[in-house]
Amino acid sequence: MASKFLPSRLPLPLNSPRYHRLPSTNKTMIPIASFSSSSPSTSSVDNSVRKQEEEEELQEKVAQALTYHHQTKHGFANYARGPRGLDWANQPNPFRRYISAPLLPLLRFPTDKPVVAVTDDAPLYSSLFHSLPPPKPISHSTISQLFFDSLALSAWKTTGFSTWSLRVNPSSGNLHPTEAYLIAPPIQSISDSPFVAHYAPKEHSLELRATIPSGFFPNFFPDNSFLIGISSIFWREAWKYGERAFRYCNHDVGHAIGAIAMAAATLGWDVKLLDGFGYKDLEKLMGLQFFPDFKIPSRPIKGKFPEIEFEHPDCLILVFPNGSNPFDVNYKELSSVVNEFTNLEWKGRPNSLSKEHICWDIIYRTAEAVKKPLTIQKGEFLVDQFKSSGICSENSYKGFTIREVVRKRRSAVDMDGVTVMDRQIFYQILLRCLPSGKGEKHRRQSTLPFRALSWDAEVHAAIFVHRVIGLPKGLYFFIRNEDHLEELKMATRSEFKWEKPEGCPDDLPLYELASSDCREIAKRLSCHQDIASDGCFSLGMVAHFEPTLSEKGAWMYPRLFWETGVLGQVLYLEAHAVGISATGIGCFFDDPVHELLGFRGSKFQSLYHFTVGGPVLDKRIMSLPAYPGPSIDA
Repeated sequence: MASKFLPSRLPLPLNSPRYHRLPSTNKTMIPIASFSSSSPSTSSVDNSVRKQEEEEELQEKVAQALTYHHQTKHGFANYARGPRGLDWANQPNPFRRYISAPLLPLLRFPTDKPVVAVTDDAPLYSSLFHSLPPPKPISHSTISQLFFDSLALSAWKTTGFSTWSLRVNPSSGNLHPTEAYLIAPPIQSISDSPFVAHYAPKEHSLELRATIPSGFFPNFFPDNSFLIGISSIFWREAWKYGERAFRYCNHDVGHAIGAIAMAAATLGWDVKLLDGFGYKDLEKLMGLQFFPDFKIPSRPIKGKFPEIEFEHPDCLILVFPNGSNPFDVNYKELSSVVNEFTNLEWKGRPNSLSKEHICWDIIYRTAEAVKKPLTIQKGEFLVDQFKSSGICSENSYKGFTIREVVRKRRSAVDMDGVTVMDRQIFYQILLRCLPSGKGEKHRRQSTLPFRALSWDAEVHAAIFVHRVIGLPKGLYFFIRNEDHLEELKMATRSEFKWEKPEGCPDDLPLYELASSDCREIAKRLSCHQDIASDGCFSLGMVAHFEPTLSEKGAWMYPRLFWETGVLGQVLYLEAHAVGISATGIGCFFDDPVHELLGFRGSKFQSLYHFTVGGPVLDKRIMSLPAYPGPSIDA
């Protein structure tokens, strides 16, 4: 029994149910039939009916997101549906290209010691969390640097007859469903006109898709700003992971947001999601409306579906000089202008990624349900003042530059089960994971890189401490939105201690729940993977879940995963910066995690697991430079 690895008061059954009853929305519904034909005002009745229909539609979308989430849970007895084996003949091409679109090369930068030194374009990693450097102008060089340090290739790996690439931004299974687009004003040596371009990481180049109206940026955005659009190709992840792939695609969106925010900070640029835009606006802005419509089948099917390789537009990021004055964003007028992008001359056609496919229908129905509508609003674009992260052990960092950290970050395949961490380093890593500045109540996301997100923090972490000197082994809870503290105490087991551990900084909301050797249970909960028990600590990211969807809308479902991805990106970078490693864990047993913590229903849900520790290096694998790269790509 799993319970023997925890105190007896924390039993964990092995046969947790795979499906949950969907929670009630607690909203009163008015049947259409209840309206009398003798109503005094036909227009008021019509308005009431319309509002009721809109409310029903919103509830149906939330219900679809919840259905997907519960259907794609792993359990001790059942895993979420996926392929029974890997169809290597149809492994998706990891590189999207737009055939015949003009290719505009970007600059590359030195990455090897002793060339990598503290310079204007590569400051110390730890310095960026205290203040941003003065903003640099938009140029061929700075745009090149932004992509080089965020979404470019970081290395090639080879062993035997296999060769594969790694990227600066991590991805589940190294499958990389995430694509990026640059929407920018004229940039010398790139384009004399404002333009939309697709980023091609293998070539570290831009593919020019279209030129756009000259007034687009000066009419709507501050000087020296530009946009980056993010999209996902679900098929790339679904090829390996089946129905659970939609979760992983959105983890990867969050990792990309975090990577872009860190690279932009190096250049003195701030970033923020333009979350007022709707799905259709993003589709037109990135030139994705030309993909053939995909008819969603009623069940999973296998066959040739080239239209399944479409790109789903996820988000739009505004990049602008740090310290910019407040400015207005009129989403209604912007949407009207973007609507005309359909009439632009779009260059290039997307390459094919696979010959045959499997369609996991619930992914695409859920993607439809969580599409965000346009938010009609006009007013000041809120940009929080930059806030410094807390400090308790600045000398924990190894003196790496930001480029060394982001480009040499790797996902550990195994942990050594030996490496230990001092508790001051542990506390310092967690301080960097907080959304708000030192001395503030933690809620608003104003620190790097969380300030890119447009909502208050909704994600916390349940932490298994394994090898931290000065801390008892056991289960801890890390609060990232202090408004949720009392709610979490009520939602978890009554016997939990909720005590601050010894030496914990005053402004770090970390609580010890139970003392115990949790290595075996951490392993079992993460699909029996040793990596969850062999590090210094592992954790499960817990989201304030169903209330967030009910209050804000189904479109928050992917955004909760984005927040976990940004948090995961910080854990990756922090681990490398202190000289160890980390890995995201997408495979875990959802409801057993909830039962361990005492959660009932869907108020709180675990969305992403992570482990941090000493990596085991596989000496059979040879590392090659990212560029120019090998001539053969597996």
